Amino acid sequence: MTHQQFPNTRKRRLRKHNFSRRLAREHRLSVDDLIWPVFITPYEGQEDIPSMPGVARHGPDALLAAAERAVALDIPAIMLFPVVGEDAKSEDASDAYDPAGLVQTSVSAIKERFPELGVMTDIALDPYTASGQDGLTDDAGYVLNDETVEVLVKQALSHADAGADVVSPSDMMDGRIGAIRQALEHDGHIHTQILAYSAKYASAFYGPFRDAVGSAKSLGGASKESYQMDPANSDEAIDELILDVNEGADMVMVKPALPYLDIVRRAREAVNVPVMAYQVSGEYTMMTMAAAAGALDHDAVMVESLTSIKRAGAHGILTYFAPAMATLLSD
Repeated sequence: MTHQQFPNTRKRRLRKHNFSRRLAREHRLSVDDLIWPVFITPYEGQEDIPSMPGVARHGPDALLAAAERAVALDIPAIMLFPVVGEDAKSEDASDAYDPAGLVQTSVSAIKERFPELGVMTDIALDPYTASGQDGLTDDAGYVLNDETVEVLVKQALSHADAGADVVSPSDMMDGRIGAIRQALEHDGHIHTQILAYSAKYASAFYGPFRDAVGSAKSLGGASKESYQMDPANSDEAIDELILDVNEGADMVMVKPALPYLDIVRRAREAVNVPVMAYQVSGEYTMMTMAAAAGALDHDAVMVESLTSIKRAGAHGILTYFAPAMATLLSD
């Protein structure tokens, strides 16, 4: 048999053995990369979310159990997303900044029991508005920017007062990072971090999340395209990232993650603050339901998808897979 002539370089040499694949691996996931999004309710117990298999809404008791689980798995931080009743929704979203509100009391309870666990909170009005929009609206249904920012500042301050380590504006209103930073400094919250959802796209992948927090019903057939970003745009995302950093953001976010890995990469190159990416509900649900149907290997696609986000440049990843991934890493 005649041997074909090859150049000196054979890239497959390093792929042949497990030991050399490990040594040559460029990117590694660790538990330090994970942030766990947790849905909270005012009702005791735990309620499964049908559109998000394996994810639940947590009442006060279940929330503390989830926080304890996060600590046991060494997950650095959780982010809280409130699910409130219709009585907490209004035109002015005043329940968003109630000191005795769901998020505020939940933050205090977690920090009292688990002070070492990072607690992040979502700064947006969609759980609290009658419209399901992320801000206050005029008579025509248009989301008002400056009026919304005033409420967001109150919301952020109330979360910081409760002990939140990181406030995370996800609303995409112009100027809200600067306004929140100024208010935090004025009120003495000089250590409170801001994670800005700087490049949040008007994505079709948010459906299960909106079911989970109850904003889908309120939103009806309306869209959020007048303030969330056009999925076709990338240069605009870089403008948003730079604006938020200049206004005082400590970290920035790209959301969703997998359909926007190019934005994650560009963000990492554009700004000198940590870049987070949110593997959103639609991404999670697609993989978990496909795995449940036997079409995909659950752990394999979980690891591959999270590794791809890390490889694109994310410093940290918000993912509903966080407990499962942390458990796999610990094993």
